[in-house]
Amino acid sequence: MADLTDALPTGANTPTRPSSPTRRETILSLVEMLLQQNESIGRGDNQQPSFEDDRDVPTVDEHLQVVGAEAFNKFQRRINNLDKELRNFANAARQLGSSVAILSSSFHLRERLAKILFLFRENAADLFPRKITRLAREATVVDPQIKGRRKKPTTPRRSTRYQAPQHVATPTVHENLDPESFPSQLEALAVDVTTFLHCLNEFPEFTDEAVNASIDSFEGDLKYWASCLEEYAGQFRYPAVQRYIHDLTSEMGEHIDSITSTLSMFIEIGVPTIRFAQKHGATNLLNLSTVATFFSAVTATTLQFSFDKIETRVENAVNSFWFASLVFSISAAVNSLLGLTWKQAMYRSPGHRVPWWVLIWIKRSPLVFLVMSVACFSIGLCCFAYASGQHHITSTITTVFTAFTSFGLAAVSIWFASERWIFLRHRGKKWLSDVLIESKDKFLDLPGIEKTYDVVHAGHDSIRNSWKFISRKTFETAHKLSSLSSDSSHADNGDALPFHNHPVDLPTPPRRQTADSIPRSPIDVEPKGNPLASMPTSELEGGGDSTPTPPTKGKELWRNAIRSVKLRSAVASPLGMSMFGTPRGEPRRKRTTSSSNLTNGDRKNEPVKGVLRSRVAALVPKLKSLETTQDLAAHQALVRHLQFSPDGRYLATSSWDRTSVIFRVGDPFVSHRILAHAQGFVGQVAWSPTGNLLLTKLGRGIKVWTAEVRNSNNQYRKFNQSHLCPQDGVCKKTIDRRAFVESITWFPGGEAFISVEGSDVTKLDLNGKVLDQYHFGRMKLHDVAVTPDSTRLIGVGPLLASPTGLQPSKSRAEKRLVVYNMDTKQVENQTPVLNDVRDITLTQNSRSGLIALVSYENKAPPQLWKLELVKDRDNNSVLTARLTLRHTYMPKVPVDFAGPSYFGGKNNELVLCAGKGGDIHIWDQESGALLHHVRAQALGGDLTCIAWNHAAEDPFMFATGSHDGAVRIWTEPAEADMEINDDDDISAPFRTDNPNRSDSPMAQQDHESLHTGENQSSEPST
Repeated sequence: MADLTDALPTGANTPTRPSSPTRRETILSLVEMLLQQNESIGRGDNQQPSFEDDRDVPTVDEHLQVVGAEAFNKFQRRINNLDKELRNFANAARQLGSSVAILSSSFHLRERLAKILFLFRENAADLFPRKITRLAREATVVDPQIKGRRKKPTTPRRSTRYQAPQHVATPTVHENLDPESFPSQLEALAVDVTTFLHCLNEFPEFTDEAVNASIDSFEGDLKYWASCLEEYAGQFRYPAVQRYIHDLTSEMGEHIDSITSTLSMFIEIGVPTIRFAQKHGATNLLNLSTVATFFSAVTATTLQFSFDKIETRVENAVNSFWFASLVFSISAAVNSLLGLTWKQAMYRSPGHRVPWWVLIWIKRSPLVFLVMSVACFSIGLCCFAYASGQHHITSTITTVFTAFTSFGLAAVSIWFASERWIFLRHRGKKWLSDVLIESKDKFLDLPGIEKTYDVVHAGHDSIRNSWKFISRKTFETAHKLSSLSSDSSHADNGDALPFHNHPVDLPTPPRRQTADSIPRSPIDVEPKGNPLASMPTSELEGGGDSTPTPPTKGKELWRNAIRSVKLRSAVASPLGMSMFGTPRGEPRRKRTTSSSNLTNGDRKNEPVKGVLRSRVAALVPKLKSLETTQDLAAHQALVRHLQFSPDGRYLATSSWDRTSVIFRVGDPFVSHRILAHAQGFVGQVAWSPTGNLLLTKLGRGIKVWTAEVRNSNNQYRKFNQSHLCPQDGVCKKTIDRRAFVESITWFPGGEAFISVEGSDVTKLDLNGKVLDQYHFGRMKLHDVAVTPDSTRLIGVGPLLASPTGLQPSKSRAEKRLVVYNMDTKQVENQTPVLNDVRDITLTQNSRSGLIALVSYENKAPPQLWKLELVKDRDNNSVLTARLTLRHTYMPKVPVDFAGPSYFGGKNNELVLCAGKGGDIHIWDQESGALLHHVRAQALGGDLTCIAWNHAAEDPFMFATGSHDGAVRIWTEPAEADMEINDDDDISAPFRTDNPNRSDSPMAQQDHESLHTGENQSSEPST
């Protein structure tokens, strides 16, 4: 069966022979497949998989190629299935009347789907050239009629070759579609889908709400996508936009599957229902035509008796009425046939596109003409009874009966018309009887009417009671007379029968006892309503001994017990052997150990290709040596965010327990300060670039904390010294914001910071003064990063509405990565993404330049984007920034990622991310290769965030937070544990009597001054 793949240009599935690059790519692909097969055979099937080796899985690029090709092929199958259902629907709809509109709309929809598939295939061929074959434009199928006109513009075609009807023919793509036409094609598809739905609703006999809902949802998303894509004009050749368009295939495929399934149900249920309703209407018209034809014959026959009598006025009236009846009956018959032909016509217009007088003439005139014909014939018949000189009794009876039947016909006709009028007026909420009852109640409420009604009702009741009394007395009298006559006749004949108190013995044939006759309970229950059951057995059976006596209650109990045991044994014996007889085997679970637990002998360390060989070979052993060295009970609730200070000596945490803890980095980590907040969850911490200030983010506020540690000479001292000044850990400023604060970020110089609030980014100084504000349009920003030169912002977040104000009906909203120029206050570049983007981190190195690490929610892996400066398309003298995708850091298995991703290692050469289940992935930033993976079973808890200590280069160090409030420190374990003196100042990380806890700025300052006084008084003794 043909599908839309056939509608595409030839060569869509197989490359053409003159195309040498395609042949070369095919040969290279075959060689690559053979080499991979040989490597898999040489390794063997029983080798334990390794997460650090890339030999057992395809490369990241190959994986993306395979996944992308599979997504497009799935989308192509979905469109082909919808095309098949549309073709089946067109074949089924040809049997319906007024089906030309639905046939035309379905074919136009199939044509539009072919064009959409063509564009998506071209887009996929650009993204995945090794898996999706590009279409050969020169081999595009051309319409034979267009081709014929080009060859012979003045000569008509004489070909006798059969051409399929429009609804059956396979749609073809006649034009060279450009990717820039994506918005217009999606908008046209929305129009075609809506037209198809309107044509489908033209059949009033059946309405499927499922089809309407699915198509309306698809139309809304198509218009939303078209409106959003219009802002990327001229960028449809960019890989980022192409990747977003390719991701739309999954969203669009769900709509297509829904429409396909609902359309299939409509074909099975809706089309037969419509066909039955149309057939029923056609049958009514046919019956009406038959009756009208028969009545016209009757009228013509009776007219023969009066057409020559024209002497009196009555005779002329008879001829006039009968001639009129003949005309009306013939009109009714002809109009019935006309309406029948119109209902069954395939090319008739829908009802709402036909003038009202045409609809009335076709639908109502046959019945009206037939009623008028009957009325004229009846009046003429009455006149004929008088004109022909019939007896006055005959004339009177004819007139009375004619009036009676005419009154009934008029009453029923008025009832039918009233029912339709009441239904249309009250929209089906009331029936005619309800309206009559309401009218009756209103009439009785009129003054004087109620009393009259009561008098009439009382008279009616008295008459009815009198009639009932007379009827009862008459019946009793007749019954007495009949009983007296029957008694006298019996006494005369002497045939009175004797009366017996006992029933007569009747021979009872022997019966086989069935399962129904077996008592289900040992208690005998007498049947109700049977007089024979209450008699003794001897009297019932005539005292004979042939029938055995019923068993006693003891025997019945014994039989029931035996029967229950047998049933239990019969049910349990075959099942019990299989369930309990065979011993159950021990459960087997295939465990995969962490890569850090494998020995060097079980794995071959394969170096990474090219210039990365030595660097990655040195990184892998250092990453494998990392393990949990400290487990800190930092919070009593979920740990929301972590961050090491720029010098690497402190670790700040935030939690939903309304506290933020500053740890002193060491072995072990020591709780240095607990920053308490009066209300609200602490969602984020941010160290200043110099490390002397710390920001904590609340729901609608920001707190600025001092982190300075100085000695008496106003110089910075290490934290292992005991004398601290009052500025350490004091809330310097609480900045209240009106809108919800999504995130906070420092400017590179540390003189100010920004607060992300909805669609706006506010620049604030340390005192909370608003320095500037930047608006990002219809975006809801989740996070913003500042470039090192403080000229641009990169914001990430979803789109609140399309440029035309549309919202998605079912699909996910579009998300964007936006580059904003703070000098011009304009958006320089915007990149669409479909996954839920949450965080962005910027860094700059000499090898890659300025790069951005973007983190997503759920199973979407982090991505590395490069920020490049390019010449503006309109003005070459102006440089604008543009984001280009460099890497997608793929895990070995799908993982729900938690929190933002981080750069790590020396010169930010690593990328690490935590999973909600406890997995930790570490990739090489430049190559995208997965260097190390820590399994969830090694952690013992779900992770919420992760942070890297950039100051610790040898050994590496990072921290993770979890749902239970714990903070775990990961580093290389020391060879020997350091001995700690009990009298040393470094003690447990948390103490309940910690004197450094502060709940408010005032209390903190008072406590610090008191603490300083105690230190000064103790110095002489020291």
